[in-house]
Amino acid sequence: MDIKQLIKQNFEQSIQTKQQVQAELEQPLADAVGLIVTAFKNGKKLLICGNGGSAADAQHLAAEFTGRFEIDRTPLPAIAFSTDSSALTAIGNDYGYDVVFSKQVEALGQAGDVLYAISTSGNSGNVIKAIEVAHAKGMPVIGVLGRDGGKIAQMLKAGDVNLCVSVNRTARVQEVHLLMLHTICDAVDTVMFK
Repeated sequence: MDIKQLIKQNFEQSIQTKQQVQAELEQPLADAVGLIVTAFKNGKKLLICGNGGSAADAQHLAAEFTGRFEIDRTPLPAIAFSTDSSALTAIGNDYGYDVVFSKQVEALGQAGDVLYAISTSGNSGNVIKAIEVAHAKGMPVIGVLGRDGGKIAQMLKAGDVNLCVSVNRTARVQEVHLLMLHTICDAVDTVMFK
C-alpha cells in the first residue's frame, strides 16, 4: 500500500468512527458533563485513572481543568492518579499493580467526587478496583470505554455514565476518547463560566 493511501485511510476511518458513534454518545456526554458540573459546584473533585494512552488522557483532562481549556477561568479540582510516580511505585511494590488506583481513591475520594475511569478494553483490573472503591464511597463513575465496554460496563450503576466507543480498533477508540475529553471541557466551561 502506498503511504499516502495509508494516511488517507486512517483519516477517513477516524472521521467515519466519530460520525458512527456521535448520536449514541450525545446523551451520555451530556450526563457526564452534568455529573462533573455538579461535583465542581459542590466543592468536590474529579478523580481520573487509566493505563498507558489512557493515563496520558487522564493527565490531559486534569491539566485542562486545573489550568485552562480555551478560556481563562477559575482552576477546577481534578487529579490524575497516573502522575504520582512515588505513589504508583510504592503501592505497586507493596500491594500490587491492581490496586494502584483504588488505594488513591480510598485516600482522596469522598462522596460527591466523580471518578473518570478510562479503559479502552473495559477490562483493566486496576480501573475495576478503583470503581469498586468509588462505589463504596458513594462516588458516581464515568466509564470511558471501548469495544463492548467489557467488565466495567457491567459494573456501572444507576447514576453512573457509560461513555463507550463501540468499535474494536484501539486507535479509533482513543481518538474518540480525546474528542470526548475536549467536548467535556468545552461543555463544563460553557455551563459554569459563559
